[in-house]
Amino acid sequence: MTTEPSAKSPVRQLRLVVEAEDYEAALTFFRDALGLPEQAVFEGDGDARVTILEAGRATLEIANPAQVRLIDRVEAEGQPSAKMRIAFEVDDSVAVTKDLLEAGGTLIAEPRETPWRSLNSRLEAPAGLQVTLFQELESIEDRSSKPGFKSP
Repeated sequence: MTTEPSAKSPVRQLRLVVEAEDYEAALTFFRDALGLPEQAVFEGDGDARVTILEAGRATLEIANPAQVRLIDRVEAEGQPSAKMRIAFEVDDSVAVTKDLLEAGGTLIAEPRETPWRSLNSRLEAPAGLQVTLFQELESIEDRSSKPGFKSP
C-alpha cells in the first residue's frame, strides 16, 4: 500500500531524532523487538553514540485538536495522546504489541479495530515516546471510496 515519493518534493527523508537516557533499552525495544534494522551506527568522544534505524517509508501526519480527540477516543478510550506520537504500520498489530510489551513497553490501549479500518494499539516506549501500532485492514483504494475521505 506504500507509494513512491513525489518527484516534486525536495525532501528525501523524514528522520525522527530522539534522546534516550537508557540508550540500550531504546535499542532493544525499537531494533530488536520491533525489528527496525540498523542503517548506521556512530560513536564519538565522551561515550557519544547514535544508531540510525531504518523504518521504511515516512509520512508526517498533521491533525487538528478535534481529530486528535477523535483518535484518542477510538484508539485509547479517551486517554489523551502525547503532543507528538510515533506510529508504525505493521503486518500484525496483536503480535507486535505483545513483542513490544515483552521488550519493556507499557500498554496504553489493546489492539482494536478503528472506524477507518485499521487495527491499532498504543504503548509507552523507552525514551519517553508514545507509540501507535497500526495494521491496515483494507487498501487505500477501498477506503478512498468511503464518506469523509478526501484525495489530494
